[in-house]
Amino acid sequence: MRIDGPAAVLRSVQERTAAVIRLLVVSSVGLALVVVPGIARGRVALLGTLVAVALGYAVVLGVAELRGRRLLAPWLATSIDAVLALVACGLTGGAHSAMVAILPLVVIAGAVRGGAVVGRLGALAVGAGLTAAALVGSDPGVAVVDRWLAGVWWTGYLVAAAVLVGMLLRVLERQYEEAAESRARARAEHEAFLEERDLRSRLLAAQQARLDGVRVVLHEFRTPVASLTALSADLAAGRLTGPARETATRLLAEHAAHLRDMLDGLADVAVQEGSPLGRVRERVVPLAELAGAVLDAAGVEPQRRVAHVEPADATVRCDPQRLRRVLTNLVENAARHSGEAPVELDLRHADGRLVAEVRDRGPGLPPGQEGVVTAKGVALGERRGTAGLGLWIVEALVTAMDGELRLLPRDGGGLVAHLELPLPRA
Repeated sequence: MRIDGPAAVLRSVQERTAAVIRLLVVSSVGLALVVVPGIARGRVALLGTLVAVALGYAVVLGVAELRGRRLLAPWLATSIDAVLALVACGLTGGAHSAMVAILPLVVIAGAVRGGAVVGRLGALAVGAGLTAAALVGSDPGVAVVDRWLAGVWWTGYLVAAAVLVGMLLRVLERQYEEAAESRARARAEHEAFLEERDLRSRLLAAQQARLDGVRVVLHEFRTPVASLTALSADLAAGRLTGPARETATRLLAEHAAHLRDMLDGLADVAVQEGSPLGRVRERVVPLAELAGAVLDAAGVEPQRRVAHVEPADATVRCDPQRLRRVLTNLVENAARHSGEAPVELDLRHADGRLVAEVRDRGPGLPPGQEGVVTAKGVALGERRGTAGLGLWIVEALVTAMDGELRLLPRDGGGLVAHLELPLPRA
């Protein structure tokens, strides 16, 4: 029978220990027979045969245990040990034989393997067997009464040994149970602590998400509100006439639509527990109109604008509010760092992807800062008033749209913001 599992491995270790002790006991009896043949009481051949059989039996069981196999059930091995020991006692003087010292080992092994009750019953059986061996195998000069008394005395001794072993086993069991309960309580407390920590982390994350949502909304409202304020002041003062007035009116309408979209996104923030990205609202958008709206929203002067759309009449189906927020942030960032240099916006739609590039002639980024600058709260150079949110918002929106944003150095100085988004053709 193959032994598997942790508990079986532990039992196997116990059985290996018993096999080693069995082998040592049999070997010591054989050695005693060689050194002091007189212990056989004239039965050297018979006792030698018994020792040889017992030694072969011990070796076979030991080798099997070392290989992880069990040939006999523990109770059966203990019974055979008891029979062999009792026969050896009967051949070497009964109750007065030196082999009687083996019997307590047999009783202890039985109590450990079978428990307190089995151990006591086994001790009684071994005591009865020893009494029989004393009656049959004692020297002729020993009185029958003495034989009986020796058997009874040894029976009591063996039972007492079994009782003591049972008590010790019970103490060990209680200690094991207490240790198991202590481990279970510690595990439960640890799990409760982990659950509490996880809950606290979720609450903190939700709170941080709400704060991020508020900061994003404040950041995104800044540009259209500033533009609306300036346009309203110019219109009220009568400084805009003709085409300029028409352009201002169009910008007012676009800013109003943009603010409406952002208010819808703010409503989504409450629905989505603090998400600053809002719900996706797709519609068909002409790229040429999108480019003009982005440059207007970013406040880039007409003489600094360089826009290119390919193909010229390209349209895409997307969430214009999200896409406009991304491009406006990138263009604003480019305009802020470029001084009076032109800001280039390139939009291409091909093979189901929108490729956008915003190019400037600013100072660019220090080496190794391409990934750091898109982190929340990071503001490099002279980026004042943005709280380091612009490119972080862009990164979050691009990720939500399954896109990719790369910030690359531009030949001749400056920065290229290269954006790719998977978009279906309109």
